[in-house]
Amino acid sequence: MHRLRTTVARLRPLTAAQAALSLSQPRSLAVERSLRTFQPTRSLITSVAAEPFLNGTSSNYVEEMYYAWLENPRNVHKSWDIFFRNANAGAQPGAAYQSPPPLNGTVQGLSNVQALVGTQLNVEKVVEDHLAVQSLIRAYQVRGHHIAKLDPLDISCVDFDDAPCTVGFHNVVNILLVCSHHVAQLDPVGIMAADLKPTPSTINWSYGIISLFLPSSHWPGLHALFSHVSVVTTGFYGLAESDLDTVFRLPTTTFIGGNESALPLREIIRRLEAAYCQHIGVEFMFINDMEQCQWIRQKFETPGVMQFSLEEKRTLLARMIRSTRGRLNVLANVIRKELDQIFCQFDSKLEAADEGSGDVKYHLGMYYKRMNRVSKRHISMSLMANPSHLEAVDPVVQGKTKAEQFYCGDTEGKRVMSILLHGDAAFAGQGIVYETFHLSDLPSYTTHGTIHVVVNNQIGFTTDPRMARSSPYPTDVARVVNAPIFHVNADDPEAVMYVCNVAAEWRNTFHKDVVVDLVCYRRNGHNEIDEPMFTQPLMYKRIKKQKSVLQTFAEKVIAEGVVTAQDYEEEIAGYDKICEEAYARSKDEKILHIKHWLDSPWPGFFTLEGRPKSMSCPSTGISEEELSHIGNIASSVPVEDFTIHGGLSRILKGRANMVNQRVCDWALGEYMAFGSLLKEGIHVRLSGQDVERGTFSHRHHVLHDQNVDKRICIPMNHVSPDQASYTVCNSSLSEYGVLGFELGFAMASPNALVLWEAQFGDFHNTAQCIIDQFISSGQTKWVRQNGIVLLLPHGMEGMGPEHSSARPERFLQMCNDDPDVFPKLSEDFAMRQLYDCNWIIVNCSTPANYYHVLRRQILQPFRKPLIIFTPKSLLRHPEAKSSFDDMLPGEHRQGKQKCRKFRMKKKCEGTHFKRLISDDGPAAASPEKVKRIIFCSGKIYYELTRERKNRCMDDSVAVVRVEQLSPFPFDLVKAETERYPHADLVWCQEEHKNQGYYDYVKPRIRTTINKSKQVWYAGREPAAAPATGNKQTHLAELRRLLDSAFDLEAFSGKL
Repeated sequence: MHRLRTTVARLRPLTAAQAALSLSQPRSLAVERSLRTFQPTRSLITSVAAEPFLNGTSSNYVEEMYYAWLENPRNVHKSWDIFFRNANAGAQPGAAYQSPPPLNGTVQGLSNVQALVGTQLNVEKVVEDHLAVQSLIRAYQVRGHHIAKLDPLDISCVDFDDAPCTVGFHNVVNILLVCSHHVAQLDPVGIMAADLKPTPSTINWSYGIISLFLPSSHWPGLHALFSHVSVVTTGFYGLAESDLDTVFRLPTTTFIGGNESALPLREIIRRLEAAYCQHIGVEFMFINDMEQCQWIRQKFETPGVMQFSLEEKRTLLARMIRSTRGRLNVLANVIRKELDQIFCQFDSKLEAADEGSGDVKYHLGMYYKRMNRVSKRHISMSLMANPSHLEAVDPVVQGKTKAEQFYCGDTEGKRVMSILLHGDAAFAGQGIVYETFHLSDLPSYTTHGTIHVVVNNQIGFTTDPRMARSSPYPTDVARVVNAPIFHVNADDPEAVMYVCNVAAEWRNTFHKDVVVDLVCYRRNGHNEIDEPMFTQPLMYKRIKKQKSVLQTFAEKVIAEGVVTAQDYEEEIAGYDKICEEAYARSKDEKILHIKHWLDSPWPGFFTLEGRPKSMSCPSTGISEEELSHIGNIASSVPVEDFTIHGGLSRILKGRANMVNQRVCDWALGEYMAFGSLLKEGIHVRLSGQDVERGTFSHRHHVLHDQNVDKRICIPMNHVSPDQASYTVCNSSLSEYGVLGFELGFAMASPNALVLWEAQFGDFHNTAQCIIDQFISSGQTKWVRQNGIVLLLPHGMEGMGPEHSSARPERFLQMCNDDPDVFPKLSEDFAMRQLYDCNWIIVNCSTPANYYHVLRRQILQPFRKPLIIFTPKSLLRHPEAKSSFDDMLPGEHRQGKQKCRKFRMKKKCEGTHFKRLISDDGPAAASPEKVKRIIFCSGKIYYELTRERKNRCMDDSVAVVRVEQLSPFPFDLVKAETERYPHADLVWCQEEHKNQGYYDYVKPRIRTTINKSKQVWYAGREPAAAPATGNKQTHLAELRRLLDSAFDLEAFSGKL
């Protein structure tokens, strides 16, 4: 028989068409050679012409059958026994095998085989039939969900404006005609019908499958139905109704046999239908990992796998009795929020006891620790507060999950996991869903698997799926990350429970994403008062006739004897009593505590009342020794035998020279801030596009060995032996998803500096939803502080409209300070302003101030989002350097801050962030001679001082930098205006007049001076685009604004 195996080995090359038919893998022999009945005795070459079934397509199968025959001839069909006996007995090529008779029924040549063994069946047909069965099994695994009974309403063929079609033979044909998910019976309410035209190849497949499902009496009708595409096929790969009782050996790629290795075709089909075509539809065959596919097959194909004990069924019924709508159900039954606090949210008369505006009850989050009754261990659960913006919370949840894993050392996702609840229309329609999936397997973003639960009620507010998506399923986006998708009829609670258990096991086993698609329906409208009959009349006619899930399941378990009708009624009455008592207790509440709905508490960071422990901030300066040490780390390669790029060697040498000169540029100032915080035990995480090197090649926080692939060095992690870890990670080309992720990461702990840097400042607008709904308003809605830092490169450099402006006007417009009210001054005025604001906006002009504001973000006693408009040209500007003296601890004066009714000289220890930088030149020495104060912010300062020097106006014009734009430094601006009593006031900016800072600062400066003077504007004219794309035009605009700023007569006579 060795000759047969030799022939098989020589016939390995096969066409793509043949390969598509070869579906099984070689099965390793589980028995020793000594146990075989027969041993190979000859080594001959069998020709393919003589034995045509020995080809590449069938080689694995033939060899598998041969090994089974060696173990025991009864393991195989009689025809195989005859063939192997003949071949082993030494039959010549072709003698052990006879070609089958032609289709017209002639039997010429059959006598040759009969002469050898008496009788010989058609071996070629047997082989082809076994291969056909393997193809059939795979077809169920791939396409079984197309015909799964997932529709509780049984109206999945209903068109939106047509009457329901008859369920029967034609309905089955209609479903199977299209080899596509569009017509799968997943629709509880019949709004997924797609107008698709099947292709001929689709019809060939469908015809074969239908032949297996229907009696042979229907086959002529099928042939006539498909005749217009010239379908020439009989059954499925030649299988006929007469084969239904034939026993076939099962391949290794299925578990339907249980302990049996062979089954009749009829039983194979029955078990496949039970596994894949009932209330669960499984999409998994696109996964390119054999182990994972086998795992899923075993979970759904093994006979009797979906069995529940009586106790489990009783528990399930009790949980269903307690269920209510959507988010309230999660709050009450998953998070275990006290019912009386939930009822309080429905009392509009209660006043809020906490700061902020609050939010509607359906958006609030919650944090709770509860006992897991199975493991007997406490589990912490956090339900994230979220806005109405669909799916926007997805990356936020992932970021918080990643942070929790990081802080507890969970590198494999075994202690912390996330569950995301989605709606079907949003899951398909919102691009943030894809962005979130796209992060799932990236090293610095993976949470090691998320369970996605899609509540698929077949409608998006009033929009039908056929108008809401182009994909067959709402869950198709999950296929891009090889996440298995389990569709389940939500009217079958046991199927739902089983699928969810499998999803949990999948995540625990493979640490990858998985999707559960709960195919259901929405009994009422979008809300309690919405009328769905306006737009979906047929759907809701059927829904009104449909029994509730609870009623259906209760009837089932009562009929099974799991519970009695009396038990059921008593359980309902008992829970009604619990609700009534909780409602009565809620009436005793006088105030509404928003902080009781906090989703991310920071134990120990605030007082018990949720207030800061102090209203002061220590010096943000550090010692000269620390500055020198961190600077030396930044200018070296702290790893031996590490070859860096020659250009990088020059950059590091330049840093070393700056350290020796006791100065730092922008990149080194950032290094000082990060390194010092790490040394103090503060985790620093910097994320964004190209942040490791820096968009402008200035940062270089990750060094790459030029000779060893993937070998890197992060010097920042070599600052101190007991330092916190530094995470710097290039993100995917996503702003929305990545910024949301970093926001979530920053929620987990106040003791971390989490930064997101845009590649260019204007790129943040693709993440505007995160900025508007979470960052700017998150605290006032949800009493949740967050210290996220946004680094937005900004500046008019003549490079065109797209990479110039970070749109500061948008951020400033969302600030919550009142432009018409001068705040009350006090000793802690600056810190009080920070505490009261919704976020902090700065545009630093020096590396030292950038360094200080980063350190202040951690050292201040509360957390606020920090928006920093970072420079581009200033990164290498020779004047944009800071001395170590501006970064040291020690006595200094913050400045003489004077006003008429309040005089304050604050002496403190160490250097701090400067909210405003006064002019320290000749103008400050002779303030009475100054005729103009030019207020500005950012890099325009360097343009102004150069122009002032060229015009010899150093003593007549003072240039004052407003570094902290919001909260606005009313006190310091007032001191500057009083210092120069004879000067007019000008705000100068490089941005266009309808953009930038002017509309924000003008009313506040006017309030500061009691509207005693005008605040004139020097800058570019209003425009729709942020900047010109022409370099010469850019320079001409710059010249005009400088002329306007220094022309002391420019505003004479104007009102």
